[in-house]
Amino acid sequence: MKQYLISIYQPDGGAPPANIDEIMRELELLNDEMRAAGAWVFAAGLHAPSTATVLRAKGADVLITDGPYAEGREHIGGFTVVAAADLDEALEWGRRMARIITLPIEVRPLQDG
Repeated sequence: MKQYLISIYQPDGGAPPANIDEIMRELELLNDEMRAAGAWVFAAGLHAPSTATVLRAKGADVLITDGPYAEGREHIGGFTVVAAADLDEALEWGRRMARIITLPIEVRPLQDG
């Protein structure tokens, strides 16, 4: 089984949707279904991009900068790693997550290593 990262993109700022409790319940049901299917590997939500610290090598030094690497109108708010037989299976999990969360979802294979 190959592993895939399912990233959740959310807009910067703004309040959570009014139905956030319903979304979280449905998402937990989907996570339970992924676990039962043996697909769920790991999932986590992330703090706001303003909590990020970027480290960048500059010759022998490493520069440390507060805040996100790139300015944008959206950021990765959370992710799930799934084990799937192929991309189609991983995309189906991502498709179901997108329907629940109603935010953009990116599915990307993890490199073997």
